[in-house]
This record gives sequence, structure tokens and C-alpha cells, in this order.
Amino acid sequence: MGGHVDRIAEPWGGRTPYARGGTWPVRVDTYLADGLDQAAVQRWVQSASILHSDGDAMDVAVRDGRIVGVRGRAVDRVNHGRLGPKDLFGWQANASPDRLTRPLVREGGRLVESDWDTAMGRIAGRTRQLLEERGPGSIGFYTSGQLFLEEYYTLAVIARAGIGTHHLDGNTRLCTSTAAEALKESFGCDGQPGTYDDIDHADTIALFGHNIAETQPVQWMRVLDRLDGADPPRLVCVDPRPTRVARLADVHLAPRVGTNAALLNALLHEIVRTDRVDHAYVAAHTVGYEELARRVAGTTPEWAARICDVPAARIREAAEVLGTAARLLSTVLQGVYQSHQATAAAVQINNLHLLRGMLGRPGAGVLQMNGQPTAQNTRECGADGDLPGFRNWQNDQHVADLARVWNVDPSAIPHHGPPTHAMQMFRYAEQGTVRMLWISGTNPAVSLPELRRIRSVLAQDRLFVVVQDLFPTETARLADVVLPAATWGEKTGTFTNADRTVHLSDKAVDPPGEARADLDVFLDYAARMDFRDKDGGPLVDWHDPESAFEAWKRCSAGRPCDYTGITYEGLRGGSGIQWPCHTGAPRGTPRLYTDGVTWAAPDVCETYGKDLVTGAATEAVEYRALNPDGKAMLKAADYLPPHEEPDERYPFQLTTGRTLYHFHTRTKTGRAPQLDGAAPDVWVEASAADAAAHGLAEGDLVQVATARGALRGRLRITAIRPGLLFVPFHYGYWDTPSGQGPAEGVPGRAANEATVTDWDPVSKQPLFKTAAAALTLVERGDGTAAPAPTTTASAPVDGAPGTAPRARTTVGGPSAYVTESGPLPWDEYGGDRA
Repeated sequence: MGGHVDRIAEPWGGRTPYARGGTWPVRVDTYLADGLDQAAVQRWVQSASILHSDGDAMDVAVRDGRIVGVRGRAVDRVNHGRLGPKDLFGWQANASPDRLTRPLVREGGRLVESDWDTAMGRIAGRTRQLLEERGPGSIGFYTSGQLFLEEYYTLAVIARAGIGTHHLDGNTRLCTSTAAEALKESFGCDGQPGTYDDIDHADTIALFGHNIAETQPVQWMRVLDRLDGADPPRLVCVDPRPTRVARLADVHLAPRVGTNAALLNALLHEIVRTDRVDHAYVAAHTVGYEELARRVAGTTPEWAARICDVPAARIREAAEVLGTAARLLSTVLQGVYQSHQATAAAVQINNLHLLRGMLGRPGAGVLQMNGQPTAQNTRECGADGDLPGFRNWQNDQHVADLARVWNVDPSAIPHHGPPTHAMQMFRYAEQGTVRMLWISGTNPAVSLPELRRIRSVLAQDRLFVVVQDLFPTETARLADVVLPAATWGEKTGTFTNADRTVHLSDKAVDPPGEARADLDVFLDYAARMDFRDKDGGPLVDWHDPESAFEAWKRCSAGRPCDYTGITYEGLRGGSGIQWPCHTGAPRGTPRLYTDGVTWAAPDVCETYGKDLVTGAATEAVEYRALNPDGKAMLKAADYLPPHEEPDERYPFQLTTGRTLYHFHTRTKTGRAPQLDGAAPDVWVEASAADAAAHGLAEGDLVQVATARGALRGRLRITAIRPGLLFVPFHYGYWDTPSGQGPAEGVPGRAANEATVTDWDPVSKQPLFKTAAAALTLVERGDGTAAPAPTTTASAPVDGAPGTAPRARTTVGGPSAYVTESGPLPWDEYGGDRA
């Protein structure tokens, strides 16, 4: 360890091996702007990653009022000083010359510069008009997974109790709603049972649809260091692509996309058949075992092999590894969540752990992961379709309790039906019942499925669109009012990662121009609207991040996500803290369910659950009958075929996903030179067999078409399973001549031009991974390889026509050199201590 490492060419850096049960060694990753060293840094300001859900703690380097670099925080338990490529280079986007610096309003069909008073006045005026003429159901809010807790909570209070609308959701619907729903279905409550520290103790790690090497690169470093140490864990990987995880796995299962439920039922069949069930744990802590055992009795590996196109022997091999593990850690992500029968499949992974008694102790846990850095906060604060504090909208006592916290009448909080999910909100806008849509920190004109439809919805004259963002995104160009927002490093707030760790991010520099923190925008709106509580006092009575945090603590008190023991002061200088944190757990809580399931009791649970196949909600009386003692629920689900299967016209399956070097719709990472250079444009992955059958070679320009639309990209030939195409979802149009969408008459490059408007019936998460598609040649390549990284799952397969010799090896060069060092003396960290 030590020296300078090109972290584009070597994304996971050097190894620091350690043995099972040991402590992950510290390695401090530092990247500073060209020509600067640590002596040139005037201030280090505490923060954490805003570009994935790891929650990597870091310090921001400041010189002359500008951000000039970052350094991992050695003292933090999440990353032990390490940073991933997006952490190391993504901060440069803050200083991009095309940041929005003044509000914009639409005049005569064009967006023109304005001022805050005019822009906010228009928003407040339209709000009042719609409330008077059409009621609160005409107003919707669609937010992000990248704001801070304080901002989500303020938005939730405004939307629920101020406006009184059902229509509040986040783009976390696209990445994490299945994680939340799966946890609620099994445990009666959202919240990650495990912790990243379980990687240190597990003897088996199973990754289900989770390309952790690219989505959570720092925790992949942790796995790599375990694999290089004594007593390494066994790996089981379920993924149709040749990911780095798959290449190192003891067992790799590559099922047809859309068949996860069948595969998992076969694994559970084997666990039950071989009686590798912890019957004492099941009897003490669960309900539903007999029904589950009955439902998987016929789901043999041979049955699943015919559906999944995976050898039955391989399924048995995986079940053997999972069934004999003494400390099993499972992780789950978009390969499950964005696929057919998403919640049904994710719940079967919870079932696996419940059957085996693998919860609540070191190395035995489930990580139903998140895709975005603050996705957890949207769920806690009720900005994603739930009520704040994991309260149950079907439980009148929970609504009354929330009304007490907000000092409003319970009738002021809409709860006559489930909160509106994002896909339905856009449908309402399309139909004309939603007439105002306020979009903060996200870019649905690239990230939602079937983009031609989404663009037409946002472009309607009758829909008043507000966009609050950093850059003139594809969505912002369709807005009526654009508000310039401050971002990470330019404002203060907290955010919580996928393993419930709360970090504080302090303001390091001023935002550019007139850009404002999202919290300040929401507070301004609340003041202009003059929202009041039932005694005539201000509904939103906080005025800055810390007072907003204190307000949230009062809302979280006594709930599973109890923050009452956390303060800004306590978060400064040390490590992040895992909720719940209160007087009974003043240092936080590493693992949930260490002594049985505690939040599934009928009076306290967050939900009464749903049918895993239809999504039909369970009523309170039914839940009380099924689970009177509040135990974990073993819920079965039969496999059903995907809604869209390949046929003669569309013979391939199309799946979309992330690459290591980019985040979301590339609005930030596309403006960081090292990240943009590593993956500068869209590509299409196909297998060598499919490429040969269609006479295609590496670098050919190809078209992927579905019944919804088409996109074009250069072909990368990989070891992906035959019959499957992969397209990264990051690429839109802000850096193309049109700036907004495809050029006239030519297919674009965004993956979601071709994806389907369909969603999981339980979590309402859109399905981005099961479209039927056609692949055709547009023009022959000129000898240039596809712009896909060679360091990731997109690595070219050896021996394919025109691949390896022409593929440019992904490197960053001197501009990507990062210092990797051991722990530094405490005083070099500004006095930070654990």
C-alpha cells in the first residue's frame, strides 16, 4: 500500500488483506487538484459521498473559497479512509461553468433569466390558484435520492400537511422502493437488518442482482481485502452479466432476466429438502413456514433450470453453499429490484435468512441495498410514498400521532388511500388531474421509462413544471420555472446510507451566483404560502439545517428510525452513527433483530403488507389474524412469466444498468474529466455468439429497438449470456447538439427510449430489465472500439471478432493519480478522533 495509483485504471486501488473477524485496515485515499499538495489546503471540511449509497466519509479540501480535492476519513467505520472513483473525481462538477446561477422563468415559450422573488412568486401564485380551483390533488412533488434529510422532511411536511396532497414521491422509486417494500413485507418495518461490518465476519457472501464492484465500490474493496486475507468468504453471484463479482465467485448463476422468483424458489426448495432449516429460530421468530414449505415443494432445480436456463446442478451447488454457511451475508440490488416480480424475489432472499436463522449477529445479515446516497432518508422522512417516521397510513393511531407532532388535525394529513407513487403521478399529469409538478434534484426526462411519453407529459401547456437543479438538464429545459440549487459541499445537512449510518456534511464553499440550498427554497415557499398549524402558528417553524434536524428528531422519536440520540455536534469529528440512536442505544445500533423481530406487531408495524403477486393490500383485521404476535413473516410467491417475452420481431431481452464511472443521468459525473473519459458515450453489450450470428463486430454502430422506441450505440462484445443485450442508463442529451432529446428523425442514445412503462405490483418500482428488443446493424465500425470501460463488467471477451486488439484499455493517466496511504497522525486530520 502506498504511492500514487491511477484510480481509473485500478478503480479499487491496492489491497490491504485481513482475516475473518479482524478489523479492516485503514487506507486513506486522497485526490487534490493538479499541482496542489496537502500543505496547500487551507481547510478540511467534513462530508460523505453523494454519488452512491455507500456513505463513504470524506473531508473536502478548500483553498481560496474553492473545493480543490477530497480525502477519505480514516476514523469512519463505513470506509476506513477509502474512496471510490466517483468520490475522488466527482466534486469537480461543482465548479462547472454551466451551473445554473439565476432563476429562469418561461416567457413567450423561452426560458429567460429572472430573480428569486419573481420565480417564487410565480410558484406560490400558481399553487394558490390550483388549490382554489382544483384542490390539493392537482399538485405533485417529485424529488430525489440526493438531497439531505432536513430537506426531505421539510418537503414532506409542506406536501402532506401544508398542501394536503397524496402526490409526493422520489426517484428513489426507481432504485430502492423494492428494498423498502421487501423489508416491510418480511419484518413489518423498513430498515436494513445488517451492517457493512458483517463483511468482516461472514464466511459466505451472496450477491443477488448486485454488481457491488460498480455500485458500491468501497464495500467491494472490503470484500476484495477479505478474499486476499486468511479464511476468505465463499461468494455466490446471481447476475446475467460477467461482472467482477461473477469472475471471482465460487458459484455464478446467470439466469434469464425476469426469472429471479423461480430461481429463488428453487434455492428455498433445496434448503427445505435438505433440512438446512433452523427450526428453533423459525418457531420462535416467524410465521408462515408451513405455507412456504408447501409452495416450494415442487420448485425443484430441474423445474427452475427450464425457466431460468441455468443448469440444475449449478443451482444445487449454490444451495449447498448457502445451506452450509455458518455466517451468511446476502446483498440485493437492481438485478432484483428493477426486474419482473421484484418484491416477490427480494422477499425470498429474506426468507432464506429467516429459514437459516441468519440475522442479528456478526456476519449473518441481509443488505437490501439502495441505489442512491440519500434514498434511505426519503423513506424515513416520508418523501417517497410513506408517512414520516415509518408510520402506517392505514393505522389511525399513527396518523394521529403524526398530527400531534405537526400540531395539525389528523384530517389535514391525507391517508384515505396509499400515497401516490411516481409512475402514477406522471400518469395523473398526462391525464390532466395533476396540473403542477415540482421536480427537485432529479431528471425524469432521462431516468423514467419510455422517454418519448415522458417528454410529451412534461411539455404540456396545462402542466406547470418547476425544476430545482444544478444544471440545465433535459428536464429543466421543459420547465416553466427553473430554480438554481446548491449542492453537496455548498450546504449543510445530514444523510443516511444503506446500512443506516448517519453522516453530517458541512458547507465548505458558497454556491455559485444566486444558487440556494434546497432547504432554503422549501422554507421560502412555506413562508410565502403561510402554512399554519391548528393553533395559528407556523407549520414549518425551523429556519436552518440544524433546527430542521431537531424537528425531524421529534418526529422520529419512538419510531424504528429513532434519531433522538444524534446531534450535529456528535456527528462532527468522528464516525457516522447508525440509527436507531436514543437513550437506550446512545452509540447507535449496528444490527437490527438481534433479539427477534420487534416492529412487526399489529399496533406498531409500518404496513399490513400486500399480496406478493397482485399487490393487493392486506387489511388490519387480516394482518392481526395472520400475525398476532408480531413475528417475521415468511411469505411465498409463485413464479409468473415476464409480461414481455422475446418473439420473432424482438428476439432479445434488453436489460439496463449502471457503470462504475457514472451516476444517475451523468449530470455530475459527465462533468468530471476523469470519469467522463473512462466512459464517454453509450454502448450496447451483446454476447460473442449473438454478434457472430448477426455478423457484428466490436465497434459497429447498432440499433436496439423495442415496441416503445429505439436507441443507437457502438457494440461491445462481452461474456454476457446469449440472448441478452445490456445498455447503460446514464446517457441523455445535455451534451449533444439538441440538448434535450434525440435529433429529428434519428433514434437517440438514452436507454429509456426503449424501456417499458410497467412496474412491480407491490413496490411500484419500474421494470427496466425485461423488455423484448431487436438488434440491427446501422453502420460498420471504423476500427474504433466501443466507448465502454475495459475495467468493469463491460470488459471485452477474449477472442471475439475485432475485440481485444482494438479495445482501448481504460486508463486515467496522471490526472487520475490518487495517493493511497496508511493512517496519518491524528493532528493531520484536524483533531478527528473515533
